[in-house]
Amino acid sequence: MDSAYAAWAARWRVPLGFLLGIAFLIFSRPTPVILIVGGAVGAMGVALRAYAAGHLAKNQKLAMSGPYACTRNPLYLGSALIGGGLAWAGENWILALVFAVLFAAVYWPVIRREEDYLHRQFREDYDGYAKRVPLFFPRFRRPADGGKFQWKLYWKNREYEALLGYLAVLIFLVFKIRLR
Repeated sequence: MDSAYAAWAARWRVPLGFLLGIAFLIFSRPTPVILIVGGAVGAMGVALRAYAAGHLAKNQKLAMSGPYACTRNPLYLGSALIGGGLAWAGENWILALVFAVLFAAVYWPVIRREEDYLHRQFREDYDGYAKRVPLFFPRFRRPADGGKFQWKLYWKNREYEALLGYLAVLIFLVFKIRLR
């Protein structure tokens, strides 16, 4: 993986997401049924991100409990579900395709870059963990370590911001339907 591209992707993932979000708000064509279905998929992503944030003590210890027992990247999987659900809710398939391509082009190198960091930071624990748990697509199984969700980590990781952003987009889409 080209480290310069990975660094670029890490730096620009949020601004590019905002640009795509603005295009989405302008060009989306939601309908009530599609908004409900896509909104439900996005809500699963918000819930996954929230659950993951409650198990993540960044840079202190390797997160292996909760959703981290099923996938090494539950936050990014949650983001993919949110983006995919909202793209579905907006019923603009061109923007959905752009989202999928942008997500793969930006988040794949970011995930790999973070993998390298975690390997260096938590070498012993990380090697065994990476052998047991898939990188992105989850393998559902009962977590072995029994780590508990911690609200203080949820708040510290500021995951409520994802929820608030998601709700703001849903409200915007509802108003867009009502104004037609």
